[in-house]
Amino acid sequence: MARIAGIDLPNKRIVIALTYVYGIGLTTSQKILAGLSLSEDIRANDLAEDDLNKLRNIVSDMTVEGDLRQQIAADIRRLKDISCYRGRRHNVGLPCRGQRTKVNCKTRRGNRGRK
Repeated sequence: MARIAGIDLPNKRIVIALTYVYGIGLTTSQKILAGLSLSEDIRANDLAEDDLNKLRNIVSDMTVEGDLRQQIAADIRRLKDISCYRGRRHNVGLPCRGQRTKVNCKTRRGNRGRK
């Protein structure tokens, strides 16, 4: 089983399997594979060891998994500390990107005393 950045990749097409790493989406995965001139149709378990090492080297240079999660948490903490609009919305638990809240965002607002 292929292992990259501490994640066991499933035996799917490598372009999809790379998206299981937090911080790598479909577009980034396609760019990585194009840079290595690897086919997107190869299964993760069928990769040669040298190709897997090349993938590991590229992903190790990126900010992924735990480091990215810590960075995002620090960014949100900074917004809360400076008490800007987005930070206050994070504190209250409301959407902070301009969505309407009168009839939507039930998942963010939660149960508001409805019976």
